[in-house]
Amino acid sequence: MDSLPETRFLDRTTPPHISTLILIAGLAALSLNIFLPSLPLMADHFGVPYPMMQLSVSLYLVATALLQVFVGPISDRFGRRPVMLAATGIFTLATLGVLLAPSFGIFLACRMLQAVIATGFVLSRAVVRDMVPQDQAASMIGYVTMGMSVVPMFGPVIGGVLDQAFGWQASFALLGLGGLGLMALIWADQGETAKGLARSFADQAREYPELLRAQRFWGYCLASATASGAFFAYLGGAPFIGTDVFGLDPAVLGFYFGAPALGYMLGNYLSGRFSAQVGVNRMVLAGALTTTAGLALLAVCAAVGLMSPGIFFGFVITVGLGNGILLPNATAGMLSVRPSLAGSAAGLGGAFTIGGGAALSALAGAILHPGSGTLPLILLMLASSAASILCILWVMRRARQLALR
Repeated sequence: MDSLPETRFLDRTTPPHISTLILIAGLAALSLNIFLPSLPLMADHFGVPYPMMQLSVSLYLVATALLQVFVGPISDRFGRRPVMLAATGIFTLATLGVLLAPSFGIFLACRMLQAVIATGFVLSRAVVRDMVPQDQAASMIGYVTMGMSVVPMFGPVIGGVLDQAFGWQASFALLGLGGLGLMALIWADQGETAKGLARSFADQAREYPELLRAQRFWGYCLASATASGAFFAYLGGAPFIGTDVFGLDPAVLGFYFGAPALGYMLGNYLSGRFSAQVGVNRMVLAGALTTTAGLALLAVCAAVGLMSPGIFFGFVITVGLGNGILLPNATAGMLSVRPSLAGSAAGLGGAFTIGGGAALSALAGAILHPGSGTLPLILLMLASSAASILCILWVMRRARQLALR
């Protein structure tokens, strides 16, 4: 797509460049993690305990999950382009509210409103599925998310450096500028890809039972949710681990914090390279096994007292690697159950995944306290990842049963 002539810009009927999809999803990812190294200092700024400050992550995930339930159907009804434009505009205004917030309550309210940018997660995937069939979609989603992963990989590093130089507000100022730039890019490049838009929400509702009764859809959702759960637990607990267990300052913590994105980028490349040949189910299983094996080894290291920032964050790279292999394929599987409801399927699947992630993120914050060490967080991540293996094995078993009929 990127080889198309530049005259395609401002054409409202052509699909967007891959780079546009990367940036749409990338800003959504950056909004989640750029400020994480600043969480302990933000808690001091607003005069609240760390678990309360951590609500800016877990409640953000809850808002993201709820939003995705509605974004998918709305985009199936009105189109991907206008919904993405509106979401980016609201995000930019909410970011301004975060910067000007005089109290923690107002900050948290504006932070929840920022979650509207998660529309980018849903629609970047739905646009891909609008354009290509299932296995090719898994490959293309892999390449899109590979590029997207570069953004959050450097996000915590940038956030930590900005915090030390200018204070925590600098990270949100960068997000606001990113929102303005992305809105201009969407206006110029994102043509409408949804074909045969639903006539009404009632029309969509009549098709929902078929989607919701499909065991394959829920199997992929559960595999995605449990695999992602390990990463979201990491998001909720790693700032505490880095600051209170390892004594890292924000800039150094930001450097370590981006470790999973290295693995995620490689996993996305492998997904893009091999999904069409190997098939989505076996790729999902490979990703689940990769993450679980890495976390099991990390748990052994923690149990015997062999722990350092390099060991902890180094092994967490396997969480990114496994998720990078698993998630594009699980997503392609979800979206292929009912292609005419690709937006709705992306939204429901995303809501299920993010909702579970929000719960695990909050749980991670709750189980960590001075003196707890790293093991409680590692075991939580390991249990979530191991569940993803069971989920995809269930999907594969169900597929074999259907093939024998």
